[in-house]
Amino acid sequence: MIKSELLELAKGHYGENQLLELEHAVDFATEMHHGQVRKSGEPYISHPIHVAGTLIEWGMDIDTIIAGVLHDTVEDTPATLEQIESLFGHDVAFLVDGVTKVSQARAGMRNLESYLPQTRDNLTKLLIAVGQDVRVIIIKLSDRLHNMQTLQYKSSEKQRKIARETIEVFAPLADRLNMGRVRVQLEELSFRYLMPKDFTATKRLMDSRLKKSERRLRKVKNQVDEHLTNEKISHQIDGRVKSIYSLYKKLDRVGNIDDIYDLMALRIIVDDIATCYLVLGELHTMFEPMVDRIKDYIAIPKANGYQSLHTTVVTPTGQIVEFQIRTHEMHEYAERGLAASFHYNEQKLTDAYRKGNIAKLPAHLHWISNLQDAATQIKEGKDFNEADLHVDLFGDRIFVHSPKGDIYDLPSGAFPLDYAYRVHSDLAARASGFIINGKMEPFSYQLNDGDTIEILTSKSAKPRSDWVHYVITGHARMKLRAQLRRHGVLGQISNAAAIIHRKARERIRKKQKTK
Repeated sequence: MIKSELLELAKGHYGENQLLELEHAVDFATEMHHGQVRKSGEPYISHPIHVAGTLIEWGMDIDTIIAGVLHDTVEDTPATLEQIESLFGHDVAFLVDGVTKVSQARAGMRNLESYLPQTRDNLTKLLIAVGQDVRVIIIKLSDRLHNMQTLQYKSSEKQRKIARETIEVFAPLADRLNMGRVRVQLEELSFRYLMPKDFTATKRLMDSRLKKSERRLRKVKNQVDEHLTNEKISHQIDGRVKSIYSLYKKLDRVGNIDDIYDLMALRIIVDDIATCYLVLGELHTMFEPMVDRIKDYIAIPKANGYQSLHTTVVTPTGQIVEFQIRTHEMHEYAERGLAASFHYNEQKLTDAYRKGNIAKLPAHLHWISNLQDAATQIKEGKDFNEADLHVDLFGDRIFVHSPKGDIYDLPSGAFPLDYAYRVHSDLAARASGFIINGKMEPFSYQLNDGDTIEILTSKSAKPRSDWVHYVITGHARMKLRAQLRRHGVLGQISNAAAIIHRKARERIRKKQKTK
């Protein structure tokens, strides 16, 4: 992609003044990167222009697009952050600075012989440290995607290292942001470089089945399309093919491709949620449903916010077909995730941060608020455990409900107190018990997906030292420690630990003397 193509792509998305700003950014970056060449032999400027083009396709705001153009200038050219702020404003400079910090953290890891779990954790923490604006992460995903698309020009050793980091860090991160299309692209590219033989074998197996499946699926598609049209249900229907990497992982679990029913699926997109359930009913009148494979991700979304109805049916000819039913908004979010759910032209997280008024996020994106909290703690130099920095972007998540039906997103293995601290720290401090799904449960109860939790409180109740064993989220730990410190409990715990430690050391010294 070249400058003229980028500006043409941007037309219709941004105003005239914004397009002039973008053109100015491209000219500035071109000048700064002058003489630099990529491994492919192309001028280096082709990379940031491509990154910016992807960000336009994702629907990001103009500041993010400009930051995409400039994202390598501070690290790789004589340009300074102050210069960028002077020319393009504070927000653009903030984003460029964030992407630069992520890149510098990665550079410090390059000497490692392998990408161990702690490396992933370090990069996660770095993302948290720059997490005052989630757009930093989105720019980095676009940057990583283009680097993976041009990875063939790197040495085989670098290909494997970059692919490993991509599949272990960036693909799960894209999934956590529900950027499904990006996750699939990153996984497919990584799979190709990490396990080329497995990639080729899986692709060959998939291709051999697709031709036969496509013909049979087309008949079902036409049948459903005709039925819904006759019922005057406005809809769109198309097919989707399982990704090669997803198929590889499923084959590893299932063993036989004939036992995989979602190799190809039909996707039906409608106008509203009520119609989703109407279409589900219509499908079940046409075909026999496999009851244990009906999944309602609309009522209970996936941890990353994905919503859709899934059902698998058996046609009169014995063909097994999976359907996904969703609204246009759900489909947009399933494809573009966080990029589709934020409208930064109206609401910028950096602005909200400066005003001390972080915008309220949907339940499935509440982890971003936790990430922002951690970033603020770092910025203010507050004292708290390193564990509080860890926002688990990679682990399983569950959704739990308040008695009023509000949905809360928590990590798998969370306790009722984690939920209570998510609702309100003062409420949690007065917790005397929990009623879960209508039954009294202890503080040690581990929450399950779909649990409904009622917090019982008492005026005389206060935080106890043993509560530290019944919280796993960084947010809850941080709030609980602050409360224990206010009540003088944390100091008592620390003093007791110091006494025990001192006595243990004295016993060791006595044993050494007797020897």
